[in-house]
This record gives sequence, C-alpha cells and structure tokens, in this order.
Amino acid sequence: MKLVIGVTGATGAPVAVSVLKALKSHNVETHLIISQWAKTTIGLECDETMDQVASLATYVYDNRNLAAAVSSGSFRHDGMIVVPCSTKTIASIRVGLSDNLITRSADVTLKERRRLVLAVRESPFNSIHLENMLFLSNMGTTIFPLSPAYYNRPESIDDMNRYMAVRLLDQFGIVDTDADRWKTSE
Repeated sequence: MKLVIGVTGATGAPVAVSVLKALKSHNVETHLIISQWAKTTIGLECDETMDQVASLATYVYDNRNLAAAVSSGSFRHDGMIVVPCSTKTIASIRVGLSDNLITRSADVTLKERRRLVLAVRESPFNSIHLENMLFLSNMGTTIFPLSPAYYNRPESIDDMNRYMAVRLLDQFGIVDTDADRWKTSE
C-alpha cells in the first residue's frame, strides 16, 4: 500500500505523528508533505523534531514543489490523508485552488477517484466550514473530525492520539489488532 500524507498547520500535529508511526509499523509506503505552518505546529505540540517526523516517512516533499511526483495523476497511490487538516486547506481543496503540494495532491486524488480523508481540526464550525465539508463529502471525500473516543478509557493524550490514528487507518482497511474497540455492553 502507498499513501500520501499531508500535514497542515492546524493544531493536532501529534495525531499526524501517530499516523506516521502506525503506517511505518504496517510497512506502508508513505509520501509526506508538511506545510510551513505545520512545521511550526510540530515544534509547539510534539516531542519529536522535524527530522524525526520526516524519518517516519518513506519519502518527503517540499510543499512548494508543484512538480513533485505526487502532484501528477500518473503517480499511482491508494489514497491520501490530510492530518490535521485546516479549514483553509478544506476551502482550497473544495475550489480546486492547488496552490501548494498538499492541495494539488488532494485535487489529483479527487480527480483520479482515489480515497481522500480530511482529518479536520477546528471547533466550532461555521456555516462556510460546514458547506465546504458537505460539498467534499458529496464528492466522496471522508470528513474525519479529530474527535477522541472516551469509551476506551484513555489514560493519556498519547492513547487518544493513537486511537484517532487507528481510526484513520481503518479508512484504508489497515487494521490494528491491538486497538481497544467498542464492545457490546453485557
């Protein structure tokens, strides 16, 4: 399996790190694009350095490089996750702006009818955010708010981040057998 991972500057960078760690443990080929603001957010929110985050990916691209392989429909992959995904990025994807490699890669993912998962991180949503998400959802995009689960009784923020990463990987059929999933009450 081969996935494109975009990381924007919205808060939630530790979830992106958890996703990259999980994908690496499942031997998934990853093509990572980190926005300039995501680099700032990673520095504020994560224990890992930028070099450590980049080392989790198979390939890393400059977000300004619109000539990168992932910008072309001829680049075969199984889908794309943008985590965290800012509402600015959602708006750009909706209108096909393609002004950086993340939004261009998302545009290509849509035009090639591949799975696109946007792990939106914003609260509360305004009507513009909701309309943009509905529009993209109607095109087949999965809108995945980064909302932690509490039924599994997480003991740390890392537990919550890991669980959200597990649920994101579920969208691509990558199953973590150690995940603490919902069980029917007895």
